[in-house]
Amino acid sequence: MIRLENVTKAFDDTVAIDDVSTVFEGGRTHVLLGSSGCGKSTLLRLILGLIAADDGVVRIDGQVMEPPTRRALLEKMGYVVQEGGLFPHLTAYGNVSLAAESRAWSEERIRARVDELSALVGFDDDILRLVPTELSGGQRQRVSLMRSLMLDPPILLLDEPLGSLDPLVRADLQLQLRDIFSPLGKTVVLVTHDIREAAIFGHTITLMTEGRIVQRGSFADLSTKPASPFVIAFLNAQRPTEDMRGLV
Repeated sequence: MIRLENVTKAFDDTVAIDDVSTVFEGGRTHVLLGSSGCGKSTLLRLILGLIAADDGVVRIDGQVMEPPTRRALLEKMGYVVQEGGLFPHLTAYGNVSLAAESRAWSEERIRARVDELSALVGFDDDILRLVPTELSGGQRQRVSLMRSLMLDPPILLLDEPLGSLDPLVRADLQLQLRDIFSPLGKTVVLVTHDIREAAIFGHTITLMTEGRIVQRGSFADLSTKPASPFVIAFLNAQRPTEDMRGLV
């Protein structure tokens, strides 16, 4: 479980997170939804301990995220960034296995885990031999997902993981990743600005604006019981206009 208690974070005179308290329950997929600059990626960075809160507390399974505990808490988390963030000089296999190699896993154990993850994302050995520049955008994201899962962490954090992909590849990979997440039983927190993506992934959707949480619930809750005019406006902004409907 991830818990934020009255967390505030400012950069100079800009308040990025404004007194946020929320819980991401274990074993479920959560979506942080909102426009660019709303604070959702900053919230993810606070959970990871990449930045420190000015006020408030971030707890991972009851333990406060702070410098003395960060190393141990990071062992519980996998992290996927936009465009994958792969090391360009390593093959797909090398990127996936790097964390295990740093922990002195045996070659047999590494191979077995990579094979397991390859089956999960639908890869074969030919793809694993390629370097990132030889992979498609969707393939790079799958490699990044494999890398984040290599040590089998209970928590998976994804920051706009499909944001750079073209719409057709993105739509296909959304469904594939949803099916991958379902049987894993991990606590997943995914950042996106895309309503369709939120609806596909999120057991719970947390909609943010100006560093605050506006509404939290299922997609049906946001659609049928909007908590404020902002929620209605945000949902309507990504719906086809009447003019666009007339073109199909």
